[in-house]
Amino acid sequence: MISDFLAALGVVFLAELPDKTMFATLLLATRFQRKSAVWCGVTTAYSMHVVVATLLGGLLSRLPEDPVRNVVGVLFVLAGVFVAWDSWRKDELDAQATTETPRSWRSVYAVSAATVGLAEFADITQLATASLAATRDSPWAVGAGAASALALVSGLAVLVGSALTRRLNLKLIQRAAGILFILIGAATFI
Repeated sequence: MISDFLAALGVVFLAELPDKTMFATLLLATRFQRKSAVWCGVTTAYSMHVVVATLLGGLLSRLPEDPVRNVVGVLFVLAGVFVAWDSWRKDELDAQATTETPRSWRSVYAVSAATVGLAEFADITQLATASLAATRDSPWAVGAGAASALALVSGLAVLVGSALTRRLNLKLIQRAAGILFILIGAATFI
C-alpha cells in the first residue's frame, strides 16, 4: 500500500511539473490576490480528477483524444485572449482613475477550480493515475499519492506566482500570461 502511494506520488509529481495545468495554476496565482483560494480551487479540481481516475482506472485512456485535446486548446486560447484583453482594459480604467473591486474568496476559488478542472480532463497525470490505479494492489493508495503530488505541485505554482507578483509589474505578468495561454492552446492543437 505504501509503495503504491509513493509510486503515484513520484510519477504524478514529475509528470505535472512541466504540465500546462501547473502553468495555469502559476498564472492564476499571479492574476488573483487570494492565493489560498487559488490553491484550494486548483486542489479541489485535481482531487476530483483523481477520484474519477481512481474509479474508472483504464477506461479514461479510451476517450477520444482529438476531441478532448481540441476542447482544451480552445479553452486555453479563449482564456489567454481574455487575460491579455483584461490587462489592457485595466490600463484604460486606471487612466479613468477607477478602482476594481477585489474578487471574493469564493469567486477566485470557483474560477481556479473551473479552469484547472476543464484543463486537466483526460490529461497525462489523470491517465497516469488511472493506469496506476488499474495495475496496482491499492487503487486508493494510488489516488492518495496522486492527489498529494498534485497538491504539492499546485502549492509550488502558487508560491512562485506570489513571488512573481511582488517582483514584476502585474500588468506585464497578465499580458505574458495571456500570450502563454494562447500559445499553450495553439500547441494543444499541434
